[in-house]
Amino acid sequence: MINLEPYGNPQYFVYLIIGLIPLMIGLYHGHRWRWYQSLVSLVFIFLMFDGAKWQQGIALIGFVLWEWLMVGGYMAYRKRFNQGWVFYLAVVLSIIPLSFVKITPAVAAGQSSLFGFLGISYLTFKTVGMIMEMRDGLIKDFHPLLFIEFLLFMPTISSGPIDRYRRWLDDYQVVPDRQKYLGMIEKAVHYLFLGFLYKFLLAYLFGSVLLPRMDLMTMRYGGHGFSWPLVGYMYTYSMDLFFDFAGYSLFAVGISYLMGIETPMNFNQPFRSKNLKDFWNRWHMTLSFWFRDFIFMRLVFMMMKKKIFKSRVTTSNVAYVLNMLIMGFWHGVTWYYIAYGIYQGSGLVINDWWLRFKKKHQAAIPHNKLTEAFAIFLTFNTVCVSFLLFSGFLNKLWFK
Repeated sequence: MINLEPYGNPQYFVYLIIGLIPLMIGLYHGHRWRWYQSLVSLVFIFLMFDGAKWQQGIALIGFVLWEWLMVGGYMAYRKRFNQGWVFYLAVVLSIIPLSFVKITPAVAAGQSSLFGFLGISYLTFKTVGMIMEMRDGLIKDFHPLLFIEFLLFMPTISSGPIDRYRRWLDDYQVVPDRQKYLGMIEKAVHYLFLGFLYKFLLAYLFGSVLLPRMDLMTMRYGGHGFSWPLVGYMYTYSMDLFFDFAGYSLFAVGISYLMGIETPMNFNQPFRSKNLKDFWNRWHMTLSFWFRDFIFMRLVFMMMKKKIFKSRVTTSNVAYVLNMLIMGFWHGVTWYYIAYGIYQGSGLVINDWWLRFKKKHQAAIPHNKLTEAFAIFLTFNTVCVSFLLFSGFLNKLWFK
């Protein structure tokens, strides 16, 4: 059998486009053949976990069944009762598989969990988001088959973007008119070609050509502290991280558009950000907005409701740090991911202080193209330092 990692090589796109042609013809003529869309998705998901990855495929099946029970069970309970503790229980239980995957390598000498598979984080965010929106009354019904279609939407299953159920359902239940669909195809072609530039050219240049050389130079000549080779590694890794991930995201969005689904974009020129908050409105946006809506805002609301802090500023500052710390833990239970979360949270606190200070003293603080350029330069370097932490390279450098 053919093992096809999503968006891993041009061959994958050849098979995928061939598989999507009947669906595209149907959409062009005003029909969404759901049975065929489901069939194509299942075939390519199967190919993802064929061969040596069959255990991940079994884990995916178990995960889907587990989350189906969590989401469906919570909706059935909510329609009859409204005890808050059941909501918290449903959220905790839905996160358990992901928790095992993240914690196992930390407690079992780097071994991977049997529950793990490609894309488990993004699928978990989808289900937790649904449970929270059910509690808020935004999702009023549970449709078992639509839930599975949403969870296993093939273009985004491995690396996002993280879509929201209500937004996805609006697209899935409506067939775009011919003119709109032709526009979606045009955008899809643009995204796919841009993704090829990012993933197969620029990410290859920075990740496969330059990064190993910067690694070798830093390990050989950099020592254990600051060095120019380390700075070079930092910038090279940052570029590789962006172009690799942004390329994958563009592929997912482009394929989604061909399937008549307007999956949200994940990146919006993040290295042009003028401050750290602006950066998180541009970088991995579906993840950033998910954490904002389902963790940060709820932390702020809870702390204000319980009057834990008198000051709104203190409340938001604590929520910033906790929010980003949770994001750090989500990436993995290691000191550098946790440090990354604390760094980003503290940076957002400082950023908020600066924005308040700037607003209060706007007459005395110059604002022109030069100051904007400096703000972009400062934000870019602040972010690159955080990516150096995130890379884990310092762990290798300091403990070699």
